[in-house]
Amino acid sequence: MINNDERLLAAGIYVLSLFFPVLGPLIIWLIKKDESAFIDYHGREYFNFLISYTVYFFISGLLTIIIIGFVAITVLAVMLFVFTIIAAIKAYEGNEYRVPLIFRLIK
Repeated sequence: MINNDERLLAAGIYVLSLFFPVLGPLIIWLIKKDESAFIDYHGREYFNFLISYTVYFFISGLLTIIIIGFVAITVLAVMLFVFTIIAAIKAYEGNEYRVPLIFRLIK
C-alpha cells in the first residue's frame, strides 16, 4: 500500500522538475529510492523522460536549419509541460504512469 508521503514525494519529483530539472528530482530520488519502490519507479521514469526529451530537443535544435526544428521545439515544449503535469497528478493519485514516447535507459 502506498502512503501519502510516498505519493507526495513522487509527485514532488515532477513538480520540482518544472523549476529545477535535475537537482530537485535527483535529491528526492536518491534519498528515497531504497525506502520506496513507488518513488524509485517515478524517479527512474522521470530521468528516462528527461534523457529522452533532451535528445529530442537536441535533434530539433539541429533541424532549425531547415525551419521544421522551430515547430518541433514548440511541440516538444508543450508535450514536456503536459506530460509533466499528467505524471505529477498520476503519482499523487498513487498510479504508476508511463510517459509516452520515451526510451527507458534506466531500469
